Amino acid sequence: MRVLLVGAGGVGTAVTRIAARREFLTHMVVADYDLARAEAAVAALGERGDRFGARRLDASDQDEVRRILVEERCDLLLNATDPRFVMPLFTAALEAGAHYLDMAMSLSAPHASRPFEECGVKLGDEQFALAGRWDEAGRLALVGMGVEPGLSDVFARYAADELFDDIEEIGVRDGANLTVEGYDFAPSFSIWTTIEECLNPPVVYEKDRGWFTTAPFSEPEVFDFPEGIGEVECVNVEHEEVLLIPRWVDARRVTFKYGLGDDFIAKLKTLHELGLDATAGVTVPGDDGPVRVSPRDVVAACLPDPAGLGERMTGKTCAGTWVKGTKDGASREVYLYHVVDNEWSMREYGSQAVVWQTAVNPVVAMELLSTGAWSGKGVLGPEALPPRPFLELLTEYGSPWGLREED
Repeated sequence: MRVLLVGAGGVGTAVTRIAARREFLTHMVVADYDLARAEAAVAALGERGDRFGARRLDASDQDEVRRILVEERCDLLLNATDPRFVMPLFTAALEAGAHYLDMAMSLSAPHASRPFEECGVKLGDEQFALAGRWDEAGRLALVGMGVEPGLSDVFARYAADELFDDIEEIGVRDGANLTVEGYDFAPSFSIWTTIEECLNPPVVYEKDRGWFTTAPFSEPEVFDFPEGIGEVECVNVEHEEVLLIPRWVDARRVTFKYGLGDDFIAKLKTLHELGLDATAGVTVPGDDGPVRVSPRDVVAACLPDPAGLGERMTGKTCAGTWVKGTKDGASREVYLYHVVDNEWSMREYGSQAVVWQTAVNPVVAMELLSTGAWSGKGVLGPEALPPRPFLELLTEYGSPWGLREED
């Protein structure tokens, strides 16, 4: 398989380190707006880097992306950029006749008059609008194939196929006990994406109502995470699983809740109150005259790069899917989960836990596609494909998953 990887940040770099150990990959072009960053990702592979090359690429330039896909004879485009670039990359892959895989879907837009009650443009709507063209082309766009969304969706499908006869509720729950020495505020993932998903109206699905929204940080609950992480308060956050799972898995309710913590929520609210979450440019003075900048980009530039926090980070991160329903006439609740210890991921791969956990899942998916264990056409989520091959291969990668029966 020949792959164009767009984005050489923390997740993209972790993808290269994981994929370099697998034989399915014929060649990977690592492309980034900053050529030096792409070159550094390849150089860090050492002797394992002979199947990798680096190129400069503007992810917003659809024509250039299409040209490189054709020129490099790529079978698949793996999108490791932030969600702003989903649509040009998604469309370029379609036009080039390549398959496509991402870890975050096209952006949403709140309802104009009832943002906390009704959906406006939902996550992924722009991509699903082109599903017919992907189907006609006989190509697959596998969307939301990171850890959350991604592995969490695989867990949902596995639960429906093998653990339950009837599902009342599926709730994705994410929590961690990670700390970063020397920083009062150092997000472990892209702050641009974190602001987007945490400050947008969260979406909830109910079978008799469809998709609807609530206020940010609504419905707090305390969830007990495994492997020593313990109890973390989780709140509703906008996330792709709620838009994906109901398309292929029969459940009466689907939610996503994230363990943010009071301090993190307070900081996000302050950014919003000051207008620093905005993506539209504002004019500010510069050395050579007025310049236009995005407040959110300024916030991101002022914070440490999450990819570089691993040496200062301790603790574990957990992604998982809680499912409630019945099996053989009896009530059942389970939590399917995946935990990564930062000490392990840094020792084994030189990548901090959160970005490594995100990156391993698209690599597993690409290997399944290369062998034919996964196949399809059109725009599909992870839950549209058989879960067992994925979970077995994830364990083979040295990162097993767990299942906890809930009392």
